[in-house]
Amino acid sequence: MRSTASVMHLDLDAFFASVEQRDKPSLRGRPVIVGGLGSRGVVSTASYEARTHGVRSAMRMAEARARCPHAAFLSGRFEAYREASAVVMGHLREISPLVEPLSLDEAFVDLAVADVDVTDLDAVRDLVASIRREITARTHGLTASVGVASSKLMAKIASEIDKPDGAHVVAPGTEADVLGPMQVTAIPGVGPATAERLRRVGITTVEDLREPSEDELVRLLGQASGRSLHRLSRAQDDRAVEAERETKSVSVEDTFTTDVTDRHRLGAEIETMARAVAARLASAGLSGRTVTLKLRHHDFETHTRSSTLPGPTDSPTTIAATARRLLDDADLGGGLRLIGVGVSALADWVQDDLFTTETAPLDPADEQPRDDVPTPATDWSPGMDVHHATHGDGWVWGAGLERVTVRFETRTTPAGPVMTFPASDPLLRPGHARDAEDLTDDRTGTAVRGTVEQEGSGATVEP
Repeated sequence: MRSTASVMHLDLDAFFASVEQRDKPSLRGRPVIVGGLGSRGVVSTASYEARTHGVRSAMRMAEARARCPHAAFLSGRFEAYREASAVVMGHLREISPLVEPLSLDEAFVDLAVADVDVTDLDAVRDLVASIRREITARTHGLTASVGVASSKLMAKIASEIDKPDGAHVVAPGTEADVLGPMQVTAIPGVGPATAERLRRVGITTVEDLREPSEDELVRLLGQASGRSLHRLSRAQDDRAVEAERETKSVSVEDTFTTDVTDRHRLGAEIETMARAVAARLASAGLSGRTVTLKLRHHDFETHTRSSTLPGPTDSPTTIAATARRLLDDADLGGGLRLIGVGVSALADWVQDDLFTTETAPLDPADEQPRDDVPTPATDWSPGMDVHHATHGDGWVWGAGLERVTVRFETRTTPAGPVMTFPASDPLLRPGHARDAEDLTDDRTGTAVRGTVEQEGSGATVEP
C-alpha cells in the first residue's frame, strides 16, 4: 500500500447500455437491456433505469423480461463499444503511461507518474474532475465513476461509493476506517457462498472479518482465501498498476458451505458460472478456446480438467456444455467443496450468445414464432445500425415475420419516424450510422416503401 492516493480506478457507467442510449435519442431515460435475445440469452449490461427493477448482468434474459417487460431489449454493437473504449483508454494514456485496462469499460491508472502532485488531495480531485469532463466530451455523453486511493483494492472500492457519475478519493491513512463498516462482499472474491460461510460464524462486515486470526480464517476458508481475506480486510494491497497487462484467462469459482456430491446441482452451478464467465469475456471483448473445470474435493485435493475447442468461443451455452462433459468424468467421492469454470487461450474477437443468436422485437408480447417463415438473408437484430437509401440512418427496432421495423434517428439527430419494411427490402442495408454531415435531408420525407408506426406504439411488426 502506498503513502499517497495515487492509484485511480475508472469505470464507465452501465457502459454498453449507455452507448445505446447515447446513440438512440428515443431510449434516453428509458430502461435499456443489452444481451442475447434468444431463449438461452443472458444480460450483458442493464441501464440504471432497468437496474431499479432488479435487472443485473449475467441474469437470464427471460428473467430480465419478466422483471422489466417495458425495457428496450437490444443485441450488442461491439464496434461501437470498442470505439468508445478506445477514446477513453487513449485519454487515460495521455494522463499517465501506466494504464491497466481490465475490460472495455474499466481500467486502473497510476497517477504517481502523471503530471500531478499526488501529495495534494485537492490537486488529485481537480485532475479526476478534469478527466471525467474530458471523457464525457470526447465520448459525446458517456459518464464514468472514479475512485482514487493508495491501492488497487481501495481505488476499486472507492469508485463504487458515488456511482454512477461520481468520484471519491480515499485519503491515505483512512483506508481501514472506510473499509471497516462495509459488507464483506465489498472485498473482491467474496461471493455468496463465502459470505454465507462467514455469516454463520457471525461475520457480516469487514470490521467483523478483522477479529479472527489468520489461522482461524484459514481453517474456515482454506489457505488461499483465508490468508487473502485476512490481508485485504486490513486494506493491505501492494499490487502494482501494470500497463498493457495481458489477460490470460477468465474464470469464476465458488466454495460450497457443505460438500456437494449431487451432479445435478453441480451441473446447475456450472450453468451459472458459465454465464458469468461469458459476460466477463464479452465485457473485455474476448473469447477463448480452452474451457477448464476446477474441482476441490472434501480433503482439499484440487484437480483441474480442460478441453480445447476447435475455435474461440464466448458462448455461455458452449462453455457450460464443455464444462459439464468434464464433470461427467470426474470422481465425486466424498464430495466437492469448491467448483470453478474458466476459459483461457484467449483471442481478441467475439462470437457470443450474449450478443445474439435470435432476433426479437423490443416488446416480448410481440414475439410470434413461426416455423413456416423462411429466414431472411439479413439477420436483422434489434439495436443494430441500418441505412435506408431513401430515409437515411436508423436502427432496428424489431424484426420478425419477414418484416423489419426501423427507428430513424442517430446520436446527432432527433428521434424520427418508426417504419416497417419487408426484411428483403433492397433499399435497406446493415451499416454503421454516418456522421451528421453525411446525413441526407430526405430522412423525414414521406414513406416510400414502409409503413409509419405511431409514436410510442412499441416495436410492433405487422403480420
